[in-house]
Amino acid sequence: MRGTAPASGPPGATAGTTTHCPYCALQCGTELVEEGTGGGGRPALGVRPTDFPVNQGRLCQKGWTAPRLLAAGDRLLAPLVRDHRGGPARVTDWSTALDRVVAGIRAAVDRAGPDSVAVLGGGGLTNEKAYLLGKFARVALGTSQIDYNGRFCMSSAAAAGNAAFGLDRGLPFPVTDLEAAEVVLLVGANPAETMPPLMARMAAADLVVVDPRRTPTAERAALHLRTRPGTDLALALGLLHVAVVDGHVDQRYVRERTTGFEEAWRHAVAWWPERTEQVTGVPVADQRAAVRLLATASRRYVLTGRGAEQHSTGTDTVSGVVNLALALGLPGRRGSGYGCLTGQGNGQGGREHGQKADQLPGYRSIEDPSARDHVARVWGIRPEDLPGPGRSAYELVDAIGRPGGPRALLVFGTNPVVSAPRAGHVAERLAALDLLVVADFVPSETARTADVVLPTTQWAEEDGTMTNLEGRVLRRRAAVPPPPGVRSDLDVLGALATRLGQPAARFPTRPEVVFAELAAASAGGRADYSGIDYRRLDRGEALHWPCPRASGAPHAGTPRLFLDRFAHPDGRARFRPVAHRPSAESPDEGYPLYGTTGRVLVHYQSGAQTRRVPELAAVEPAPYVEVHPDTARRAGLGAGDVAHVVTRRGRVTATVRLVPHLRADTVFLPFHFPEEGRANLITNPELDPVSGMPEFKVCAVRLERADGATPPEPGGPGGSTGAEEVR
Repeated sequence: MRGTAPASGPPGATAGTTTHCPYCALQCGTELVEEGTGGGGRPALGVRPTDFPVNQGRLCQKGWTAPRLLAAGDRLLAPLVRDHRGGPARVTDWSTALDRVVAGIRAAVDRAGPDSVAVLGGGGLTNEKAYLLGKFARVALGTSQIDYNGRFCMSSAAAAGNAAFGLDRGLPFPVTDLEAAEVVLLVGANPAETMPPLMARMAAADLVVVDPRRTPTAERAALHLRTRPGTDLALALGLLHVAVVDGHVDQRYVRERTTGFEEAWRHAVAWWPERTEQVTGVPVADQRAAVRLLATASRRYVLTGRGAEQHSTGTDTVSGVVNLALALGLPGRRGSGYGCLTGQGNGQGGREHGQKADQLPGYRSIEDPSARDHVARVWGIRPEDLPGPGRSAYELVDAIGRPGGPRALLVFGTNPVVSAPRAGHVAERLAALDLLVVADFVPSETARTADVVLPTTQWAEEDGTMTNLEGRVLRRRAAVPPPPGVRSDLDVLGALATRLGQPAARFPTRPEVVFAELAAASAGGRADYSGIDYRRLDRGEALHWPCPRASGAPHAGTPRLFLDRFAHPDGRARFRPVAHRPSAESPDEGYPLYGTTGRVLVHYQSGAQTRRVPELAAVEPAPYVEVHPDTARRAGLGAGDVAHVVTRRGRVTATVRLVPHLRADTVFLPFHFPEEGRANLITNPELDPVSGMPEFKVCAVRLERADGATPPEPGGPGGSTGAEEVR
C-alpha cells in the first residue's frame, strides 16, 4: 500500500493509510486498508474512521462506502475524443487527446483572443490542483475567464465574512469548540443530513433551527423557526430588533470591538416582531424565545448554511445574521462565535489559491497591485501580464457562444449540466462551444457531452492537501496506485502547459513541489500558508491558517481567529446595514407555490459519485418531490404519482412523496439526479450582485400530473444517457 502513515486501529488490525473522506468539508479522518483484490487485480480497499477531531471515530453512510467509488463500473480508464459534436466518443491515447485540446485552444485564441478560452474548476480539488489550475489559466492560457463551482456553494457567506471581519474562514474556531456550546442557532443548515458527524459535537446544545422544512436537524431542535422561503433576511432583521428592544445587546462589545451599529439598527428598527411574523411566518413568541436563548447562554454560536446563502440576497442575508451575532457579542470570543458550514470537501482551500475569478493565491484580490506584483514574482512573469478579474461561474457559462464569450471551455472537477441553475439553458450553452474538455474519473453528465474527456485520479490514488471548514490544512495520502492510463490533474495541466510553450519547470507535477510554491505565493496574504509544509503535516501537526513562515520557532497556526482583533485595519468588526427585499421570483396565479432544493443524506452534490455506490443508490435511487398532502390533493396527485414541477424555465419529472409537516405552500426537490429529474432545470439563475451566487433556494412553481408517465428511472450511471459510449 502506498503513502502509508502511522495509523492506529483496533488490536490486531492491519496498518493502513491515513487520509480523509472525499466528500464534505468536515474532511473526517479515515484509514484505508486493503481487503483483498478487486477488479483488474487492483487492491480492494476498506475504510475505518480514525479518532480525528472533527469526527472522533464516526462516519456517515457516504464515508463508510467511499472506497466503492474506486471500483465504479464505468470508470474512465483512457482518454476519449469525439470526431464531431454529438458523435460517439472513441478511445484514444494521451498524446492524441492532449494535442486535440491544444489545437482547439489555439484555434479559439487565434479567432478571438485569450479570453475566448475559459476554465471551470471545483471545490473538491486539492489545494495543489486549485492553485495550479489558476496559474495555468492566467499564465499558460492568459485568460481572465476562470471560476469554480464554489461560486454556487458559499460565496455569499465569504462576501459577508470579508465585509464583517476582514477575512473569510468558514469556522474561525475549531469544530471541537462546539462541544461546549449551550445554544447553537443554525440558519439554513441541515448538518444531520449534510454533515452527520458534526451533530455529535452539538449533542449537548439547544438547537435553534431556521428552515422552511422540518429537516432531520429541525426534528432535533429545541426551537424550529419555520420561515417562509426567501424571508431569512427579514427574520434576521426582526431578531436584531428583538435583541435591541428586549435589552440583550452587548453594549460594551459593540462599543469596543465594532463599528456601524447605528446604521444597521436604522435598517432593523422597522422590523418589529409582529411585522416580522407577517412576512416570515415565524410567531412573535418564537422570535423572542430564540433571542433569549442566545442572549442568556454563556457559550453560544450562530452558524449559517446554504439555505441562507443560495439566494439573490444571500450576501445581505448572511450579513443580517452576522449583525445579530455581533450585537450579542459572539464573534472573536472563546466559547462563542459565528461561522459558516462550508459544503464541498475543499470549499475553503479551493477558493483561496486562485481558481476564483477575482482572486490570486493567498486569498489576494487580483486587482490589488501589490498582490499582483508578489504573485507575478513567484510565477516568474511580469505583473502586467496577469489578466484581471473574469466572470463568475454562471455568467461565464451563460456567455458561451455569445460575442466576447468563451469558445473553448476546460472543466475540472465539476458537473454543471446537473449542478448549475437553469440547467437546460446551461446544456445549450455548452453545446455552442467549439471545444469542451472535461477532466474527471467517471463519465459525468457534463463529460458525456465533451469533445475530449481526460481520465484523472481519484482521492485514494493521489497525494495532496485539503483545507477543511475550520481552516485546518490536511494531508491527503495515496493508498493505491491509479489504474494504468489514468493521470493526475497536475500531470494533465503540466502536459498542456508545455504544449502551449511554457517551460516544464513552471508547471511542476509533484504535489509536494506544487504545495511549496503555493505556500510561497500565499505568503503575506490573508490565507497565509507559508509556514506549512508536508513535513509538518506528516508529523501530525494541527495547522490552521494563517500560518506564516517564522524566523524563529515555526508558527503554530491560528485555530481561533479574532480573539484580539478583527482583520480590518482598525481591528474592529463591521456591522453591514442591510434591507430586506423579496426573492427575485415570488408565487403568483400561474405558479402558486415555492420551490426549494437541497441535499439528502446518502447523496452528494450532483450525485455523479454517490449514484455510483450501490448501497447509496439503493436508498435514494430516483428523483422525487416532497409535497404537503393538501397541496398534492389540490393538484390531483397522490403518493407515488408522477408529477411535473414546472417553472418559467422548464420542468422536472419526479415521484410524489407526501410529507404532512411540510409547508403547504412549498415543495422540495433534491438536486442529485440527472436527466429529467434535475432539480436545476427549474432553479432561477438570478444572481446576488455581490457574490455572484444564483438563487437556488426559491422559485415560483406549479405542480402538474404527468399523465401516462412512468416513474423516473433510477439516477445512476446507466439508463439512456449514453454511458456505454464513454466507458
